[in-house]
Amino acid sequence: MNLPYQVSFAGKVVVITGAGGVLCGDMARAFAQAGAKVAALDLNEEAVEKLAEELRAQGYICRGYKANVLEREALEAVHQQVLSDLGPCDILVNGAGGNNPRATTDNEYQHEAKEGQKTFFDLEASGVDFVFRLNFQGTLLPTQVFAKDMVERHSGCILNISSMNAFTPLTKIPAYSGAKAAVSNFTQWLATHFAGTGIRCNAIAPGFLVSNQNRALLFNEDGTPTARSGKILRNTPMNRFVDSEELLGGVFFLCDDKAASAITGVVLPIDAGFSAYSGV
Repeated sequence: MNLPYQVSFAGKVVVITGAGGVLCGDMARAFAQAGAKVAALDLNEEAVEKLAEELRAQGYICRGYKANVLEREALEAVHQQVLSDLGPCDILVNGAGGNNPRATTDNEYQHEAKEGQKTFFDLEASGVDFVFRLNFQGTLLPTQVFAKDMVERHSGCILNISSMNAFTPLTKIPAYSGAKAAVSNFTQWLATHFAGTGIRCNAIAPGFLVSNQNRALLFNEDGTPTARSGKILRNTPMNRFVDSEELLGGVFFLCDDKAASAITGVVLPIDAGFSAYSGV
């Protein structure tokens, strides 16, 4: 992996939730390459164990842990393991999150709905609740557990993962958009709450990336872009999707205590210009 610039996180313990996925997996690789000791957390234990083995084979320090970000007791147990294996947490990346089909409509607009399609009125309360819990509580609970290390040492950094949805909601995904807006708001709340402790809290808001989670929404089975994909690109000034590695410069900057020492409560768009364009 080519790092965006040279910065050392040597001696830092970086805890990353959702590290079994593409985006946070790349963040784990980048932090490890920059000298950090990485704790990769994910509900998919096989994925983070594979990631940890990959990085250790390259001479880096990484341990994989199975963790459910919605279970406080499970997180507390993982916290103790991380303390024993790597030490107290210096940087927490709250990367776990996502959407769910039960909280997604089939149509962008109600007046275009056809018989048999799932409309706004068919959304399952359990699905909406799951999406809110995964994104919001899945950020809150790990922070409650791992930020204790930072408070005790009057130093640390928390990085949350927001989204373009937090600025302007996207069609079809009301729960995910609302949940990410809550993450952005919570980022500002944490920044204020921890301001006197030496802890900084910021977020990045990625633009449209192609991942395993959204690939079917963006591309047809034959590899051609879907209509939704076309609308996204038409409203993105750079006329392309964002690559996962393009997030790393912002991640490193916001987590670097020297470069971003006075920056807290910021939600940084990394979106190829999407949030800057009005559509006209």
